[in-house]
Amino acid sequence: MKRSSIILLAVIAILIGALLVTLQDASVYATFEMAKKQQPETVTVVATLDLDRPMQFQAKSSLLTFIAIDKEGASSTVIYNQPKPTDFERSEEITLTGHYRDSTFVATEILMKCPSKYTDGEGVNSEGLYSDNQPIR
Repeated sequence: MKRSSIILLAVIAILIGALLVTLQDASVYATFEMAKKQQPETVTVVATLDLDRPMQFQAKSSLLTFIAIDKEGASSTVIYNQPKPTDFERSEEITLTGHYRDSTFVATEILMKCPSKYTDGEGVNSEGLYSDNQPIR
């Protein structure tokens, strides 16, 4: 074999290995029930904040405890050991990365989908008009 062919095969093998490692680390969205079954494996759950239930934040220990509801309607207590995200109560949807420990979901990362600034009275609505019904120019 030529030296260039060997180098080309080595590069292809490295690229395939990198792809497999990337795919192995990719997380799949789960529900709280799936997360319980996969304990202690880290999973990602898309949920909403249960605003009818109390939320507790202990500033000294930076411990946030709240109830979240997943896409299937199951609720779970979530513990997040970081400072409370800004406008957390206003988020439309939260993406929780973490694992189950006992009967609570321990979140290591929280991503929030905040309400759109274009749907309020001051912004642009879905028809492409400003709040005073003037078209966007």
